Parts: sequence; structure tokens; C-alpha cells
Amino acid sequence: MERAPRERRRGGIATPRPQRDREPLRHPRNPHGTARVMTDDEVEHIHRAALRILQDQGVKVLLPEARRLFAAAGAQVDADSQMVRIGADLVESLLRTTPDEFTLHARNPARSLRIGGDSICFFPVGGPPYSSSRAAGRRPGTMDDFRAFTRLTQRSDVLHSITPTIEAQDVPLAERHLRTIHCGLTDSDKPVHVFARGHAVVADELEMIRLGHGLSVEEFSSAAHTWTNINTNSPRQLDIPMSMGIIDLARAGQMVIMTPFTLAGAMAPVTLAGALLLQHVEALAAICLSQIVRPGAPVVYGAFTSNVEMRSGSPAFGTPESLRAAIASGQLARRVGVPWRSQATSTSPTDDAQGAYETMLSLTGALLGGANIVMHAAGWQEGGLVASFEKFALDVEMLEIVAEGLRPILVDDGELALDALAEVAPGGHFFGTAHTRERFETAFHEPILFTRQNIGQWVEGGSVDSSARAEGLWARWLDEFEVPPMDPAAREALDDFVGRRVAEGGSLPES
Repeated sequence: MERAPRERRRGGIATPRPQRDREPLRHPRNPHGTARVMTDDEVEHIHRAALRILQDQGVKVLLPEARRLFAAAGAQVDADSQMVRIGADLVESLLRTTPDEFTLHARNPARSLRIGGDSICFFPVGGPPYSSSRAAGRRPGTMDDFRAFTRLTQRSDVLHSITPTIEAQDVPLAERHLRTIHCGLTDSDKPVHVFARGHAVVADELEMIRLGHGLSVEEFSSAAHTWTNINTNSPRQLDIPMSMGIIDLARAGQMVIMTPFTLAGAMAPVTLAGALLLQHVEALAAICLSQIVRPGAPVVYGAFTSNVEMRSGSPAFGTPESLRAAIASGQLARRVGVPWRSQATSTSPTDDAQGAYETMLSLTGALLGGANIVMHAAGWQEGGLVASFEKFALDVEMLEIVAEGLRPILVDDGELALDALAEVAPGGHFFGTAHTRERFETAFHEPILFTRQNIGQWVEGGSVDSSARAEGLWARWLDEFEVPPMDPAAREALDDFVGRRVAEGGSLPES
């Protein structure tokens, strides 16, 4: 039997919380349902077309181990061309094994994440080679930058996982994964990302996370404790390290986000429908490989469909095309019954109005589409080439506003302000009532500086702009940072492992 199209559950917050409670910032949910830019018939048409392409044309799989796994599962494999053709019945049967919701466990159980349903998780920027700040300018990323972004992520309640925020280019490649994962595990108690850069690198990383969490091998493999992101080589190709990552993390029972990078007009057809079809083909192929390795392995449907600036070929984000593609991607992910990932991105080279509105438009598409994970939600700049400290702070404040806006309105006698309404005479004001004072003092855990400045405050403050304010904000956050507690035995085991692997020369990425 085929899995029927499923729409995301609406609501999901069982008990409304008072506005002064901080918990919804940690675990926001989407109470609004999802938007649609395609009919159910159109979604089904794309899905059926993707099944035909997988069966008749297939995908190119460069890793021999992955081709053997596909062949053993019943796919047709051509060794000479490296093409793998997956029958429609096989695809549908493998999709039925995927979980529609699961938990991504953190070292601190209070930081664990529910992935799927109406849950929303915001992940910060990941992957840029460069960092940027007002004081130091644009420069190659360093380990100090990585540590700073890790600490900023740990501090923010509205960011939910450690990502590869920056490439620490001052650390030798063979030990870079050891240093950065060690930092993520010791300076944070949130879920930590791993790099899919070959069997040896992933083996190091999974062992580090197992040790850092203080788990046995069986405990670690019984639930998701870490994640990676896989990018297909559009059009229709799975390369060697990406295939290795799918196999290794699925075998270990860890979460994999399958993300085709389908830019309309470049690596995908110029029409949105064509780009979405290619995205669906590639995402299904990658999901199938994970389920062949381990039925029930946690997977996320990744979507990065946008367009390019056709005069230069440069990626474009925060465009009408990317907004519609995000909503459509949510519909496709729900058709196959898996959680899905989107992003909040911009091509602006600085933290200006363009950067703000492109990021907000991208985020709007993700939220309207019901995304469960929003990648690059803080700090992404210059089309993904730069992780910016000032934009990170600005984006965090925007996310706090969004998370606050997702709260349900609490309606009870206290919130209806019956006593205050009786106390204030017609034509009066509510500034000094006990009801106002109590809620003003506890309404937000952090003042939203950029939205609460009137013209008088700007003049009195020396007309400091938002970028300068952001610089002061992230610097203060770092000054206030406190390392989260960690079990001493787990810390010792982790330190010993990293020290030994560095002494042995670490592990180089495979290609």
C-alpha cells in the first residue's frame, strides 16, 4: 500500500504557558498549520514523475559500497556507468520505514529536540570559509571564531544545535574535526553536528559524541544523538563522501538531512516545477539508501531550491522563487511522511537592509511551509561564504521575536486584566497599574534592543546604528558565557581520545 499524503498536525501545544515563561523559546511550535502553493494533485504529479525518473533514468552513485547496497536491495545497477535505477515499488516500500517524528538527544536532556510534527528548530549558520566582524573585518575562519560561535549558540535559547559555523582554517585538516567536535561537546550541552567527510572522520566523530554523552555503544546506536547534512551533486549524483556519510550515520542510527542543492537555471531546470522535481528525485534516492542500510533510520527531507542571478550565475536567496519553493518543499516532504529542513539565507555581503529582508523572506517561506529545521538561521552572510558576528546577533533577536510571536495567547482572568480594567478610569492609562508592572518586568528574558529604540533614544545614545549595537551585544554575550557542566569521567574520556587521535595524525577527508 502507498503512504497517503499527510498534512502536518495543527496546534500541538497542549497547555498554554504564560508569556513570561522562557520554555517556548527553547522549543517553539508552529500553531498556524501550513501554507500551500500546489494542489494535492500537483504534489502527487511531482511525486509520480520522480518515481518514474528514479526507475527509468536513475541516479549516478560514485561509491561502490553504496551501489552494492542498492543492488542487494533490488535496484538495477550498471557498473560501467555507475547508474542506479530504483523501482517505484522499492522506493515506496523504503519510504514506509522512515519515522515521521523522532527525538534528537542532547548531552543535557533538557536540550533534546523533537524533530517532526509541528516542532520548529532553529540552527545557526554552517559551513562558511570566512568570518566577519566590525573590528576584524572579513578574514579566513579560525578555531577562535568557531569557539566563539559555539558559545554564542549555546547561550541563545532560540538556537537549538551546534553547527559547523565556520571552517577553522588554522587547524590542520586531519585534526580539524577532532578540535571542533571537542569544542562543541565541551562548550555546549546542545546536540552537535558531525562532518560527513569519509568513514575515518565519521568514526572519530561518532566515538567522540558517544564518549562525551557517557553512553555505551548500544545506548548510542539506539537513538539519535547527532546529525549531519548531506548535499547531493545536482543533477542526480551522489558522490563518495556524501554516500559514506549516509551509510555511516544510518548504520549508527543517527540523523541525516538529505539536501539537494537545486538552483533553478544552474544545477536544476529553470522552472520551479522542474527544480522541485529534481530536488524530490535526489532526496528520495538519498533517503532510500539510508533505509536500505537501516530501516527506520532517522532522516530529514532537505530543501534548498532557489534560483540564480542569470547574468552572473550567482545563487540568489530571499527571492520570490525561494519563498514559493520552500512552501512547496514542505508539501513534498509531508507527501512522503518525513520531517523537513529549510533555511533563512541572504546574498548580502553586509548586515544591511538587503540582508535583513532576504533573511526574513527566506524564514517566512520556511515557517509558512512548516519546516521542522531552519538551517543558517543566524549569522549567514554573502551567500554562505561568510559567518558574521553582527548578523548573528541581529538574527538571534529576530528569531526571538518570531518565537515570541508563535506563542498562543493565554486567556484567563489574570490575562484578561479584569482588575486593571476596573482600576483605570475612562480616559486614563495603564502604565502604573500592578498588572502592567508585573508583566513588563518579566515579559522578555532579554530586551529586544533594535525594535525598542524611539527617535529620542537614538539621539541620546549618539545615533548608534544596529550594526554597532549588535557588536556590543555579541561581545557582551561572550563575556557573560559560562561553560555548561559536564561529567568529569566523560570529559576525561573525551580528552584522552582526542589527544590520542591527534598524536596518531588524525584522519583526512576522503573523496
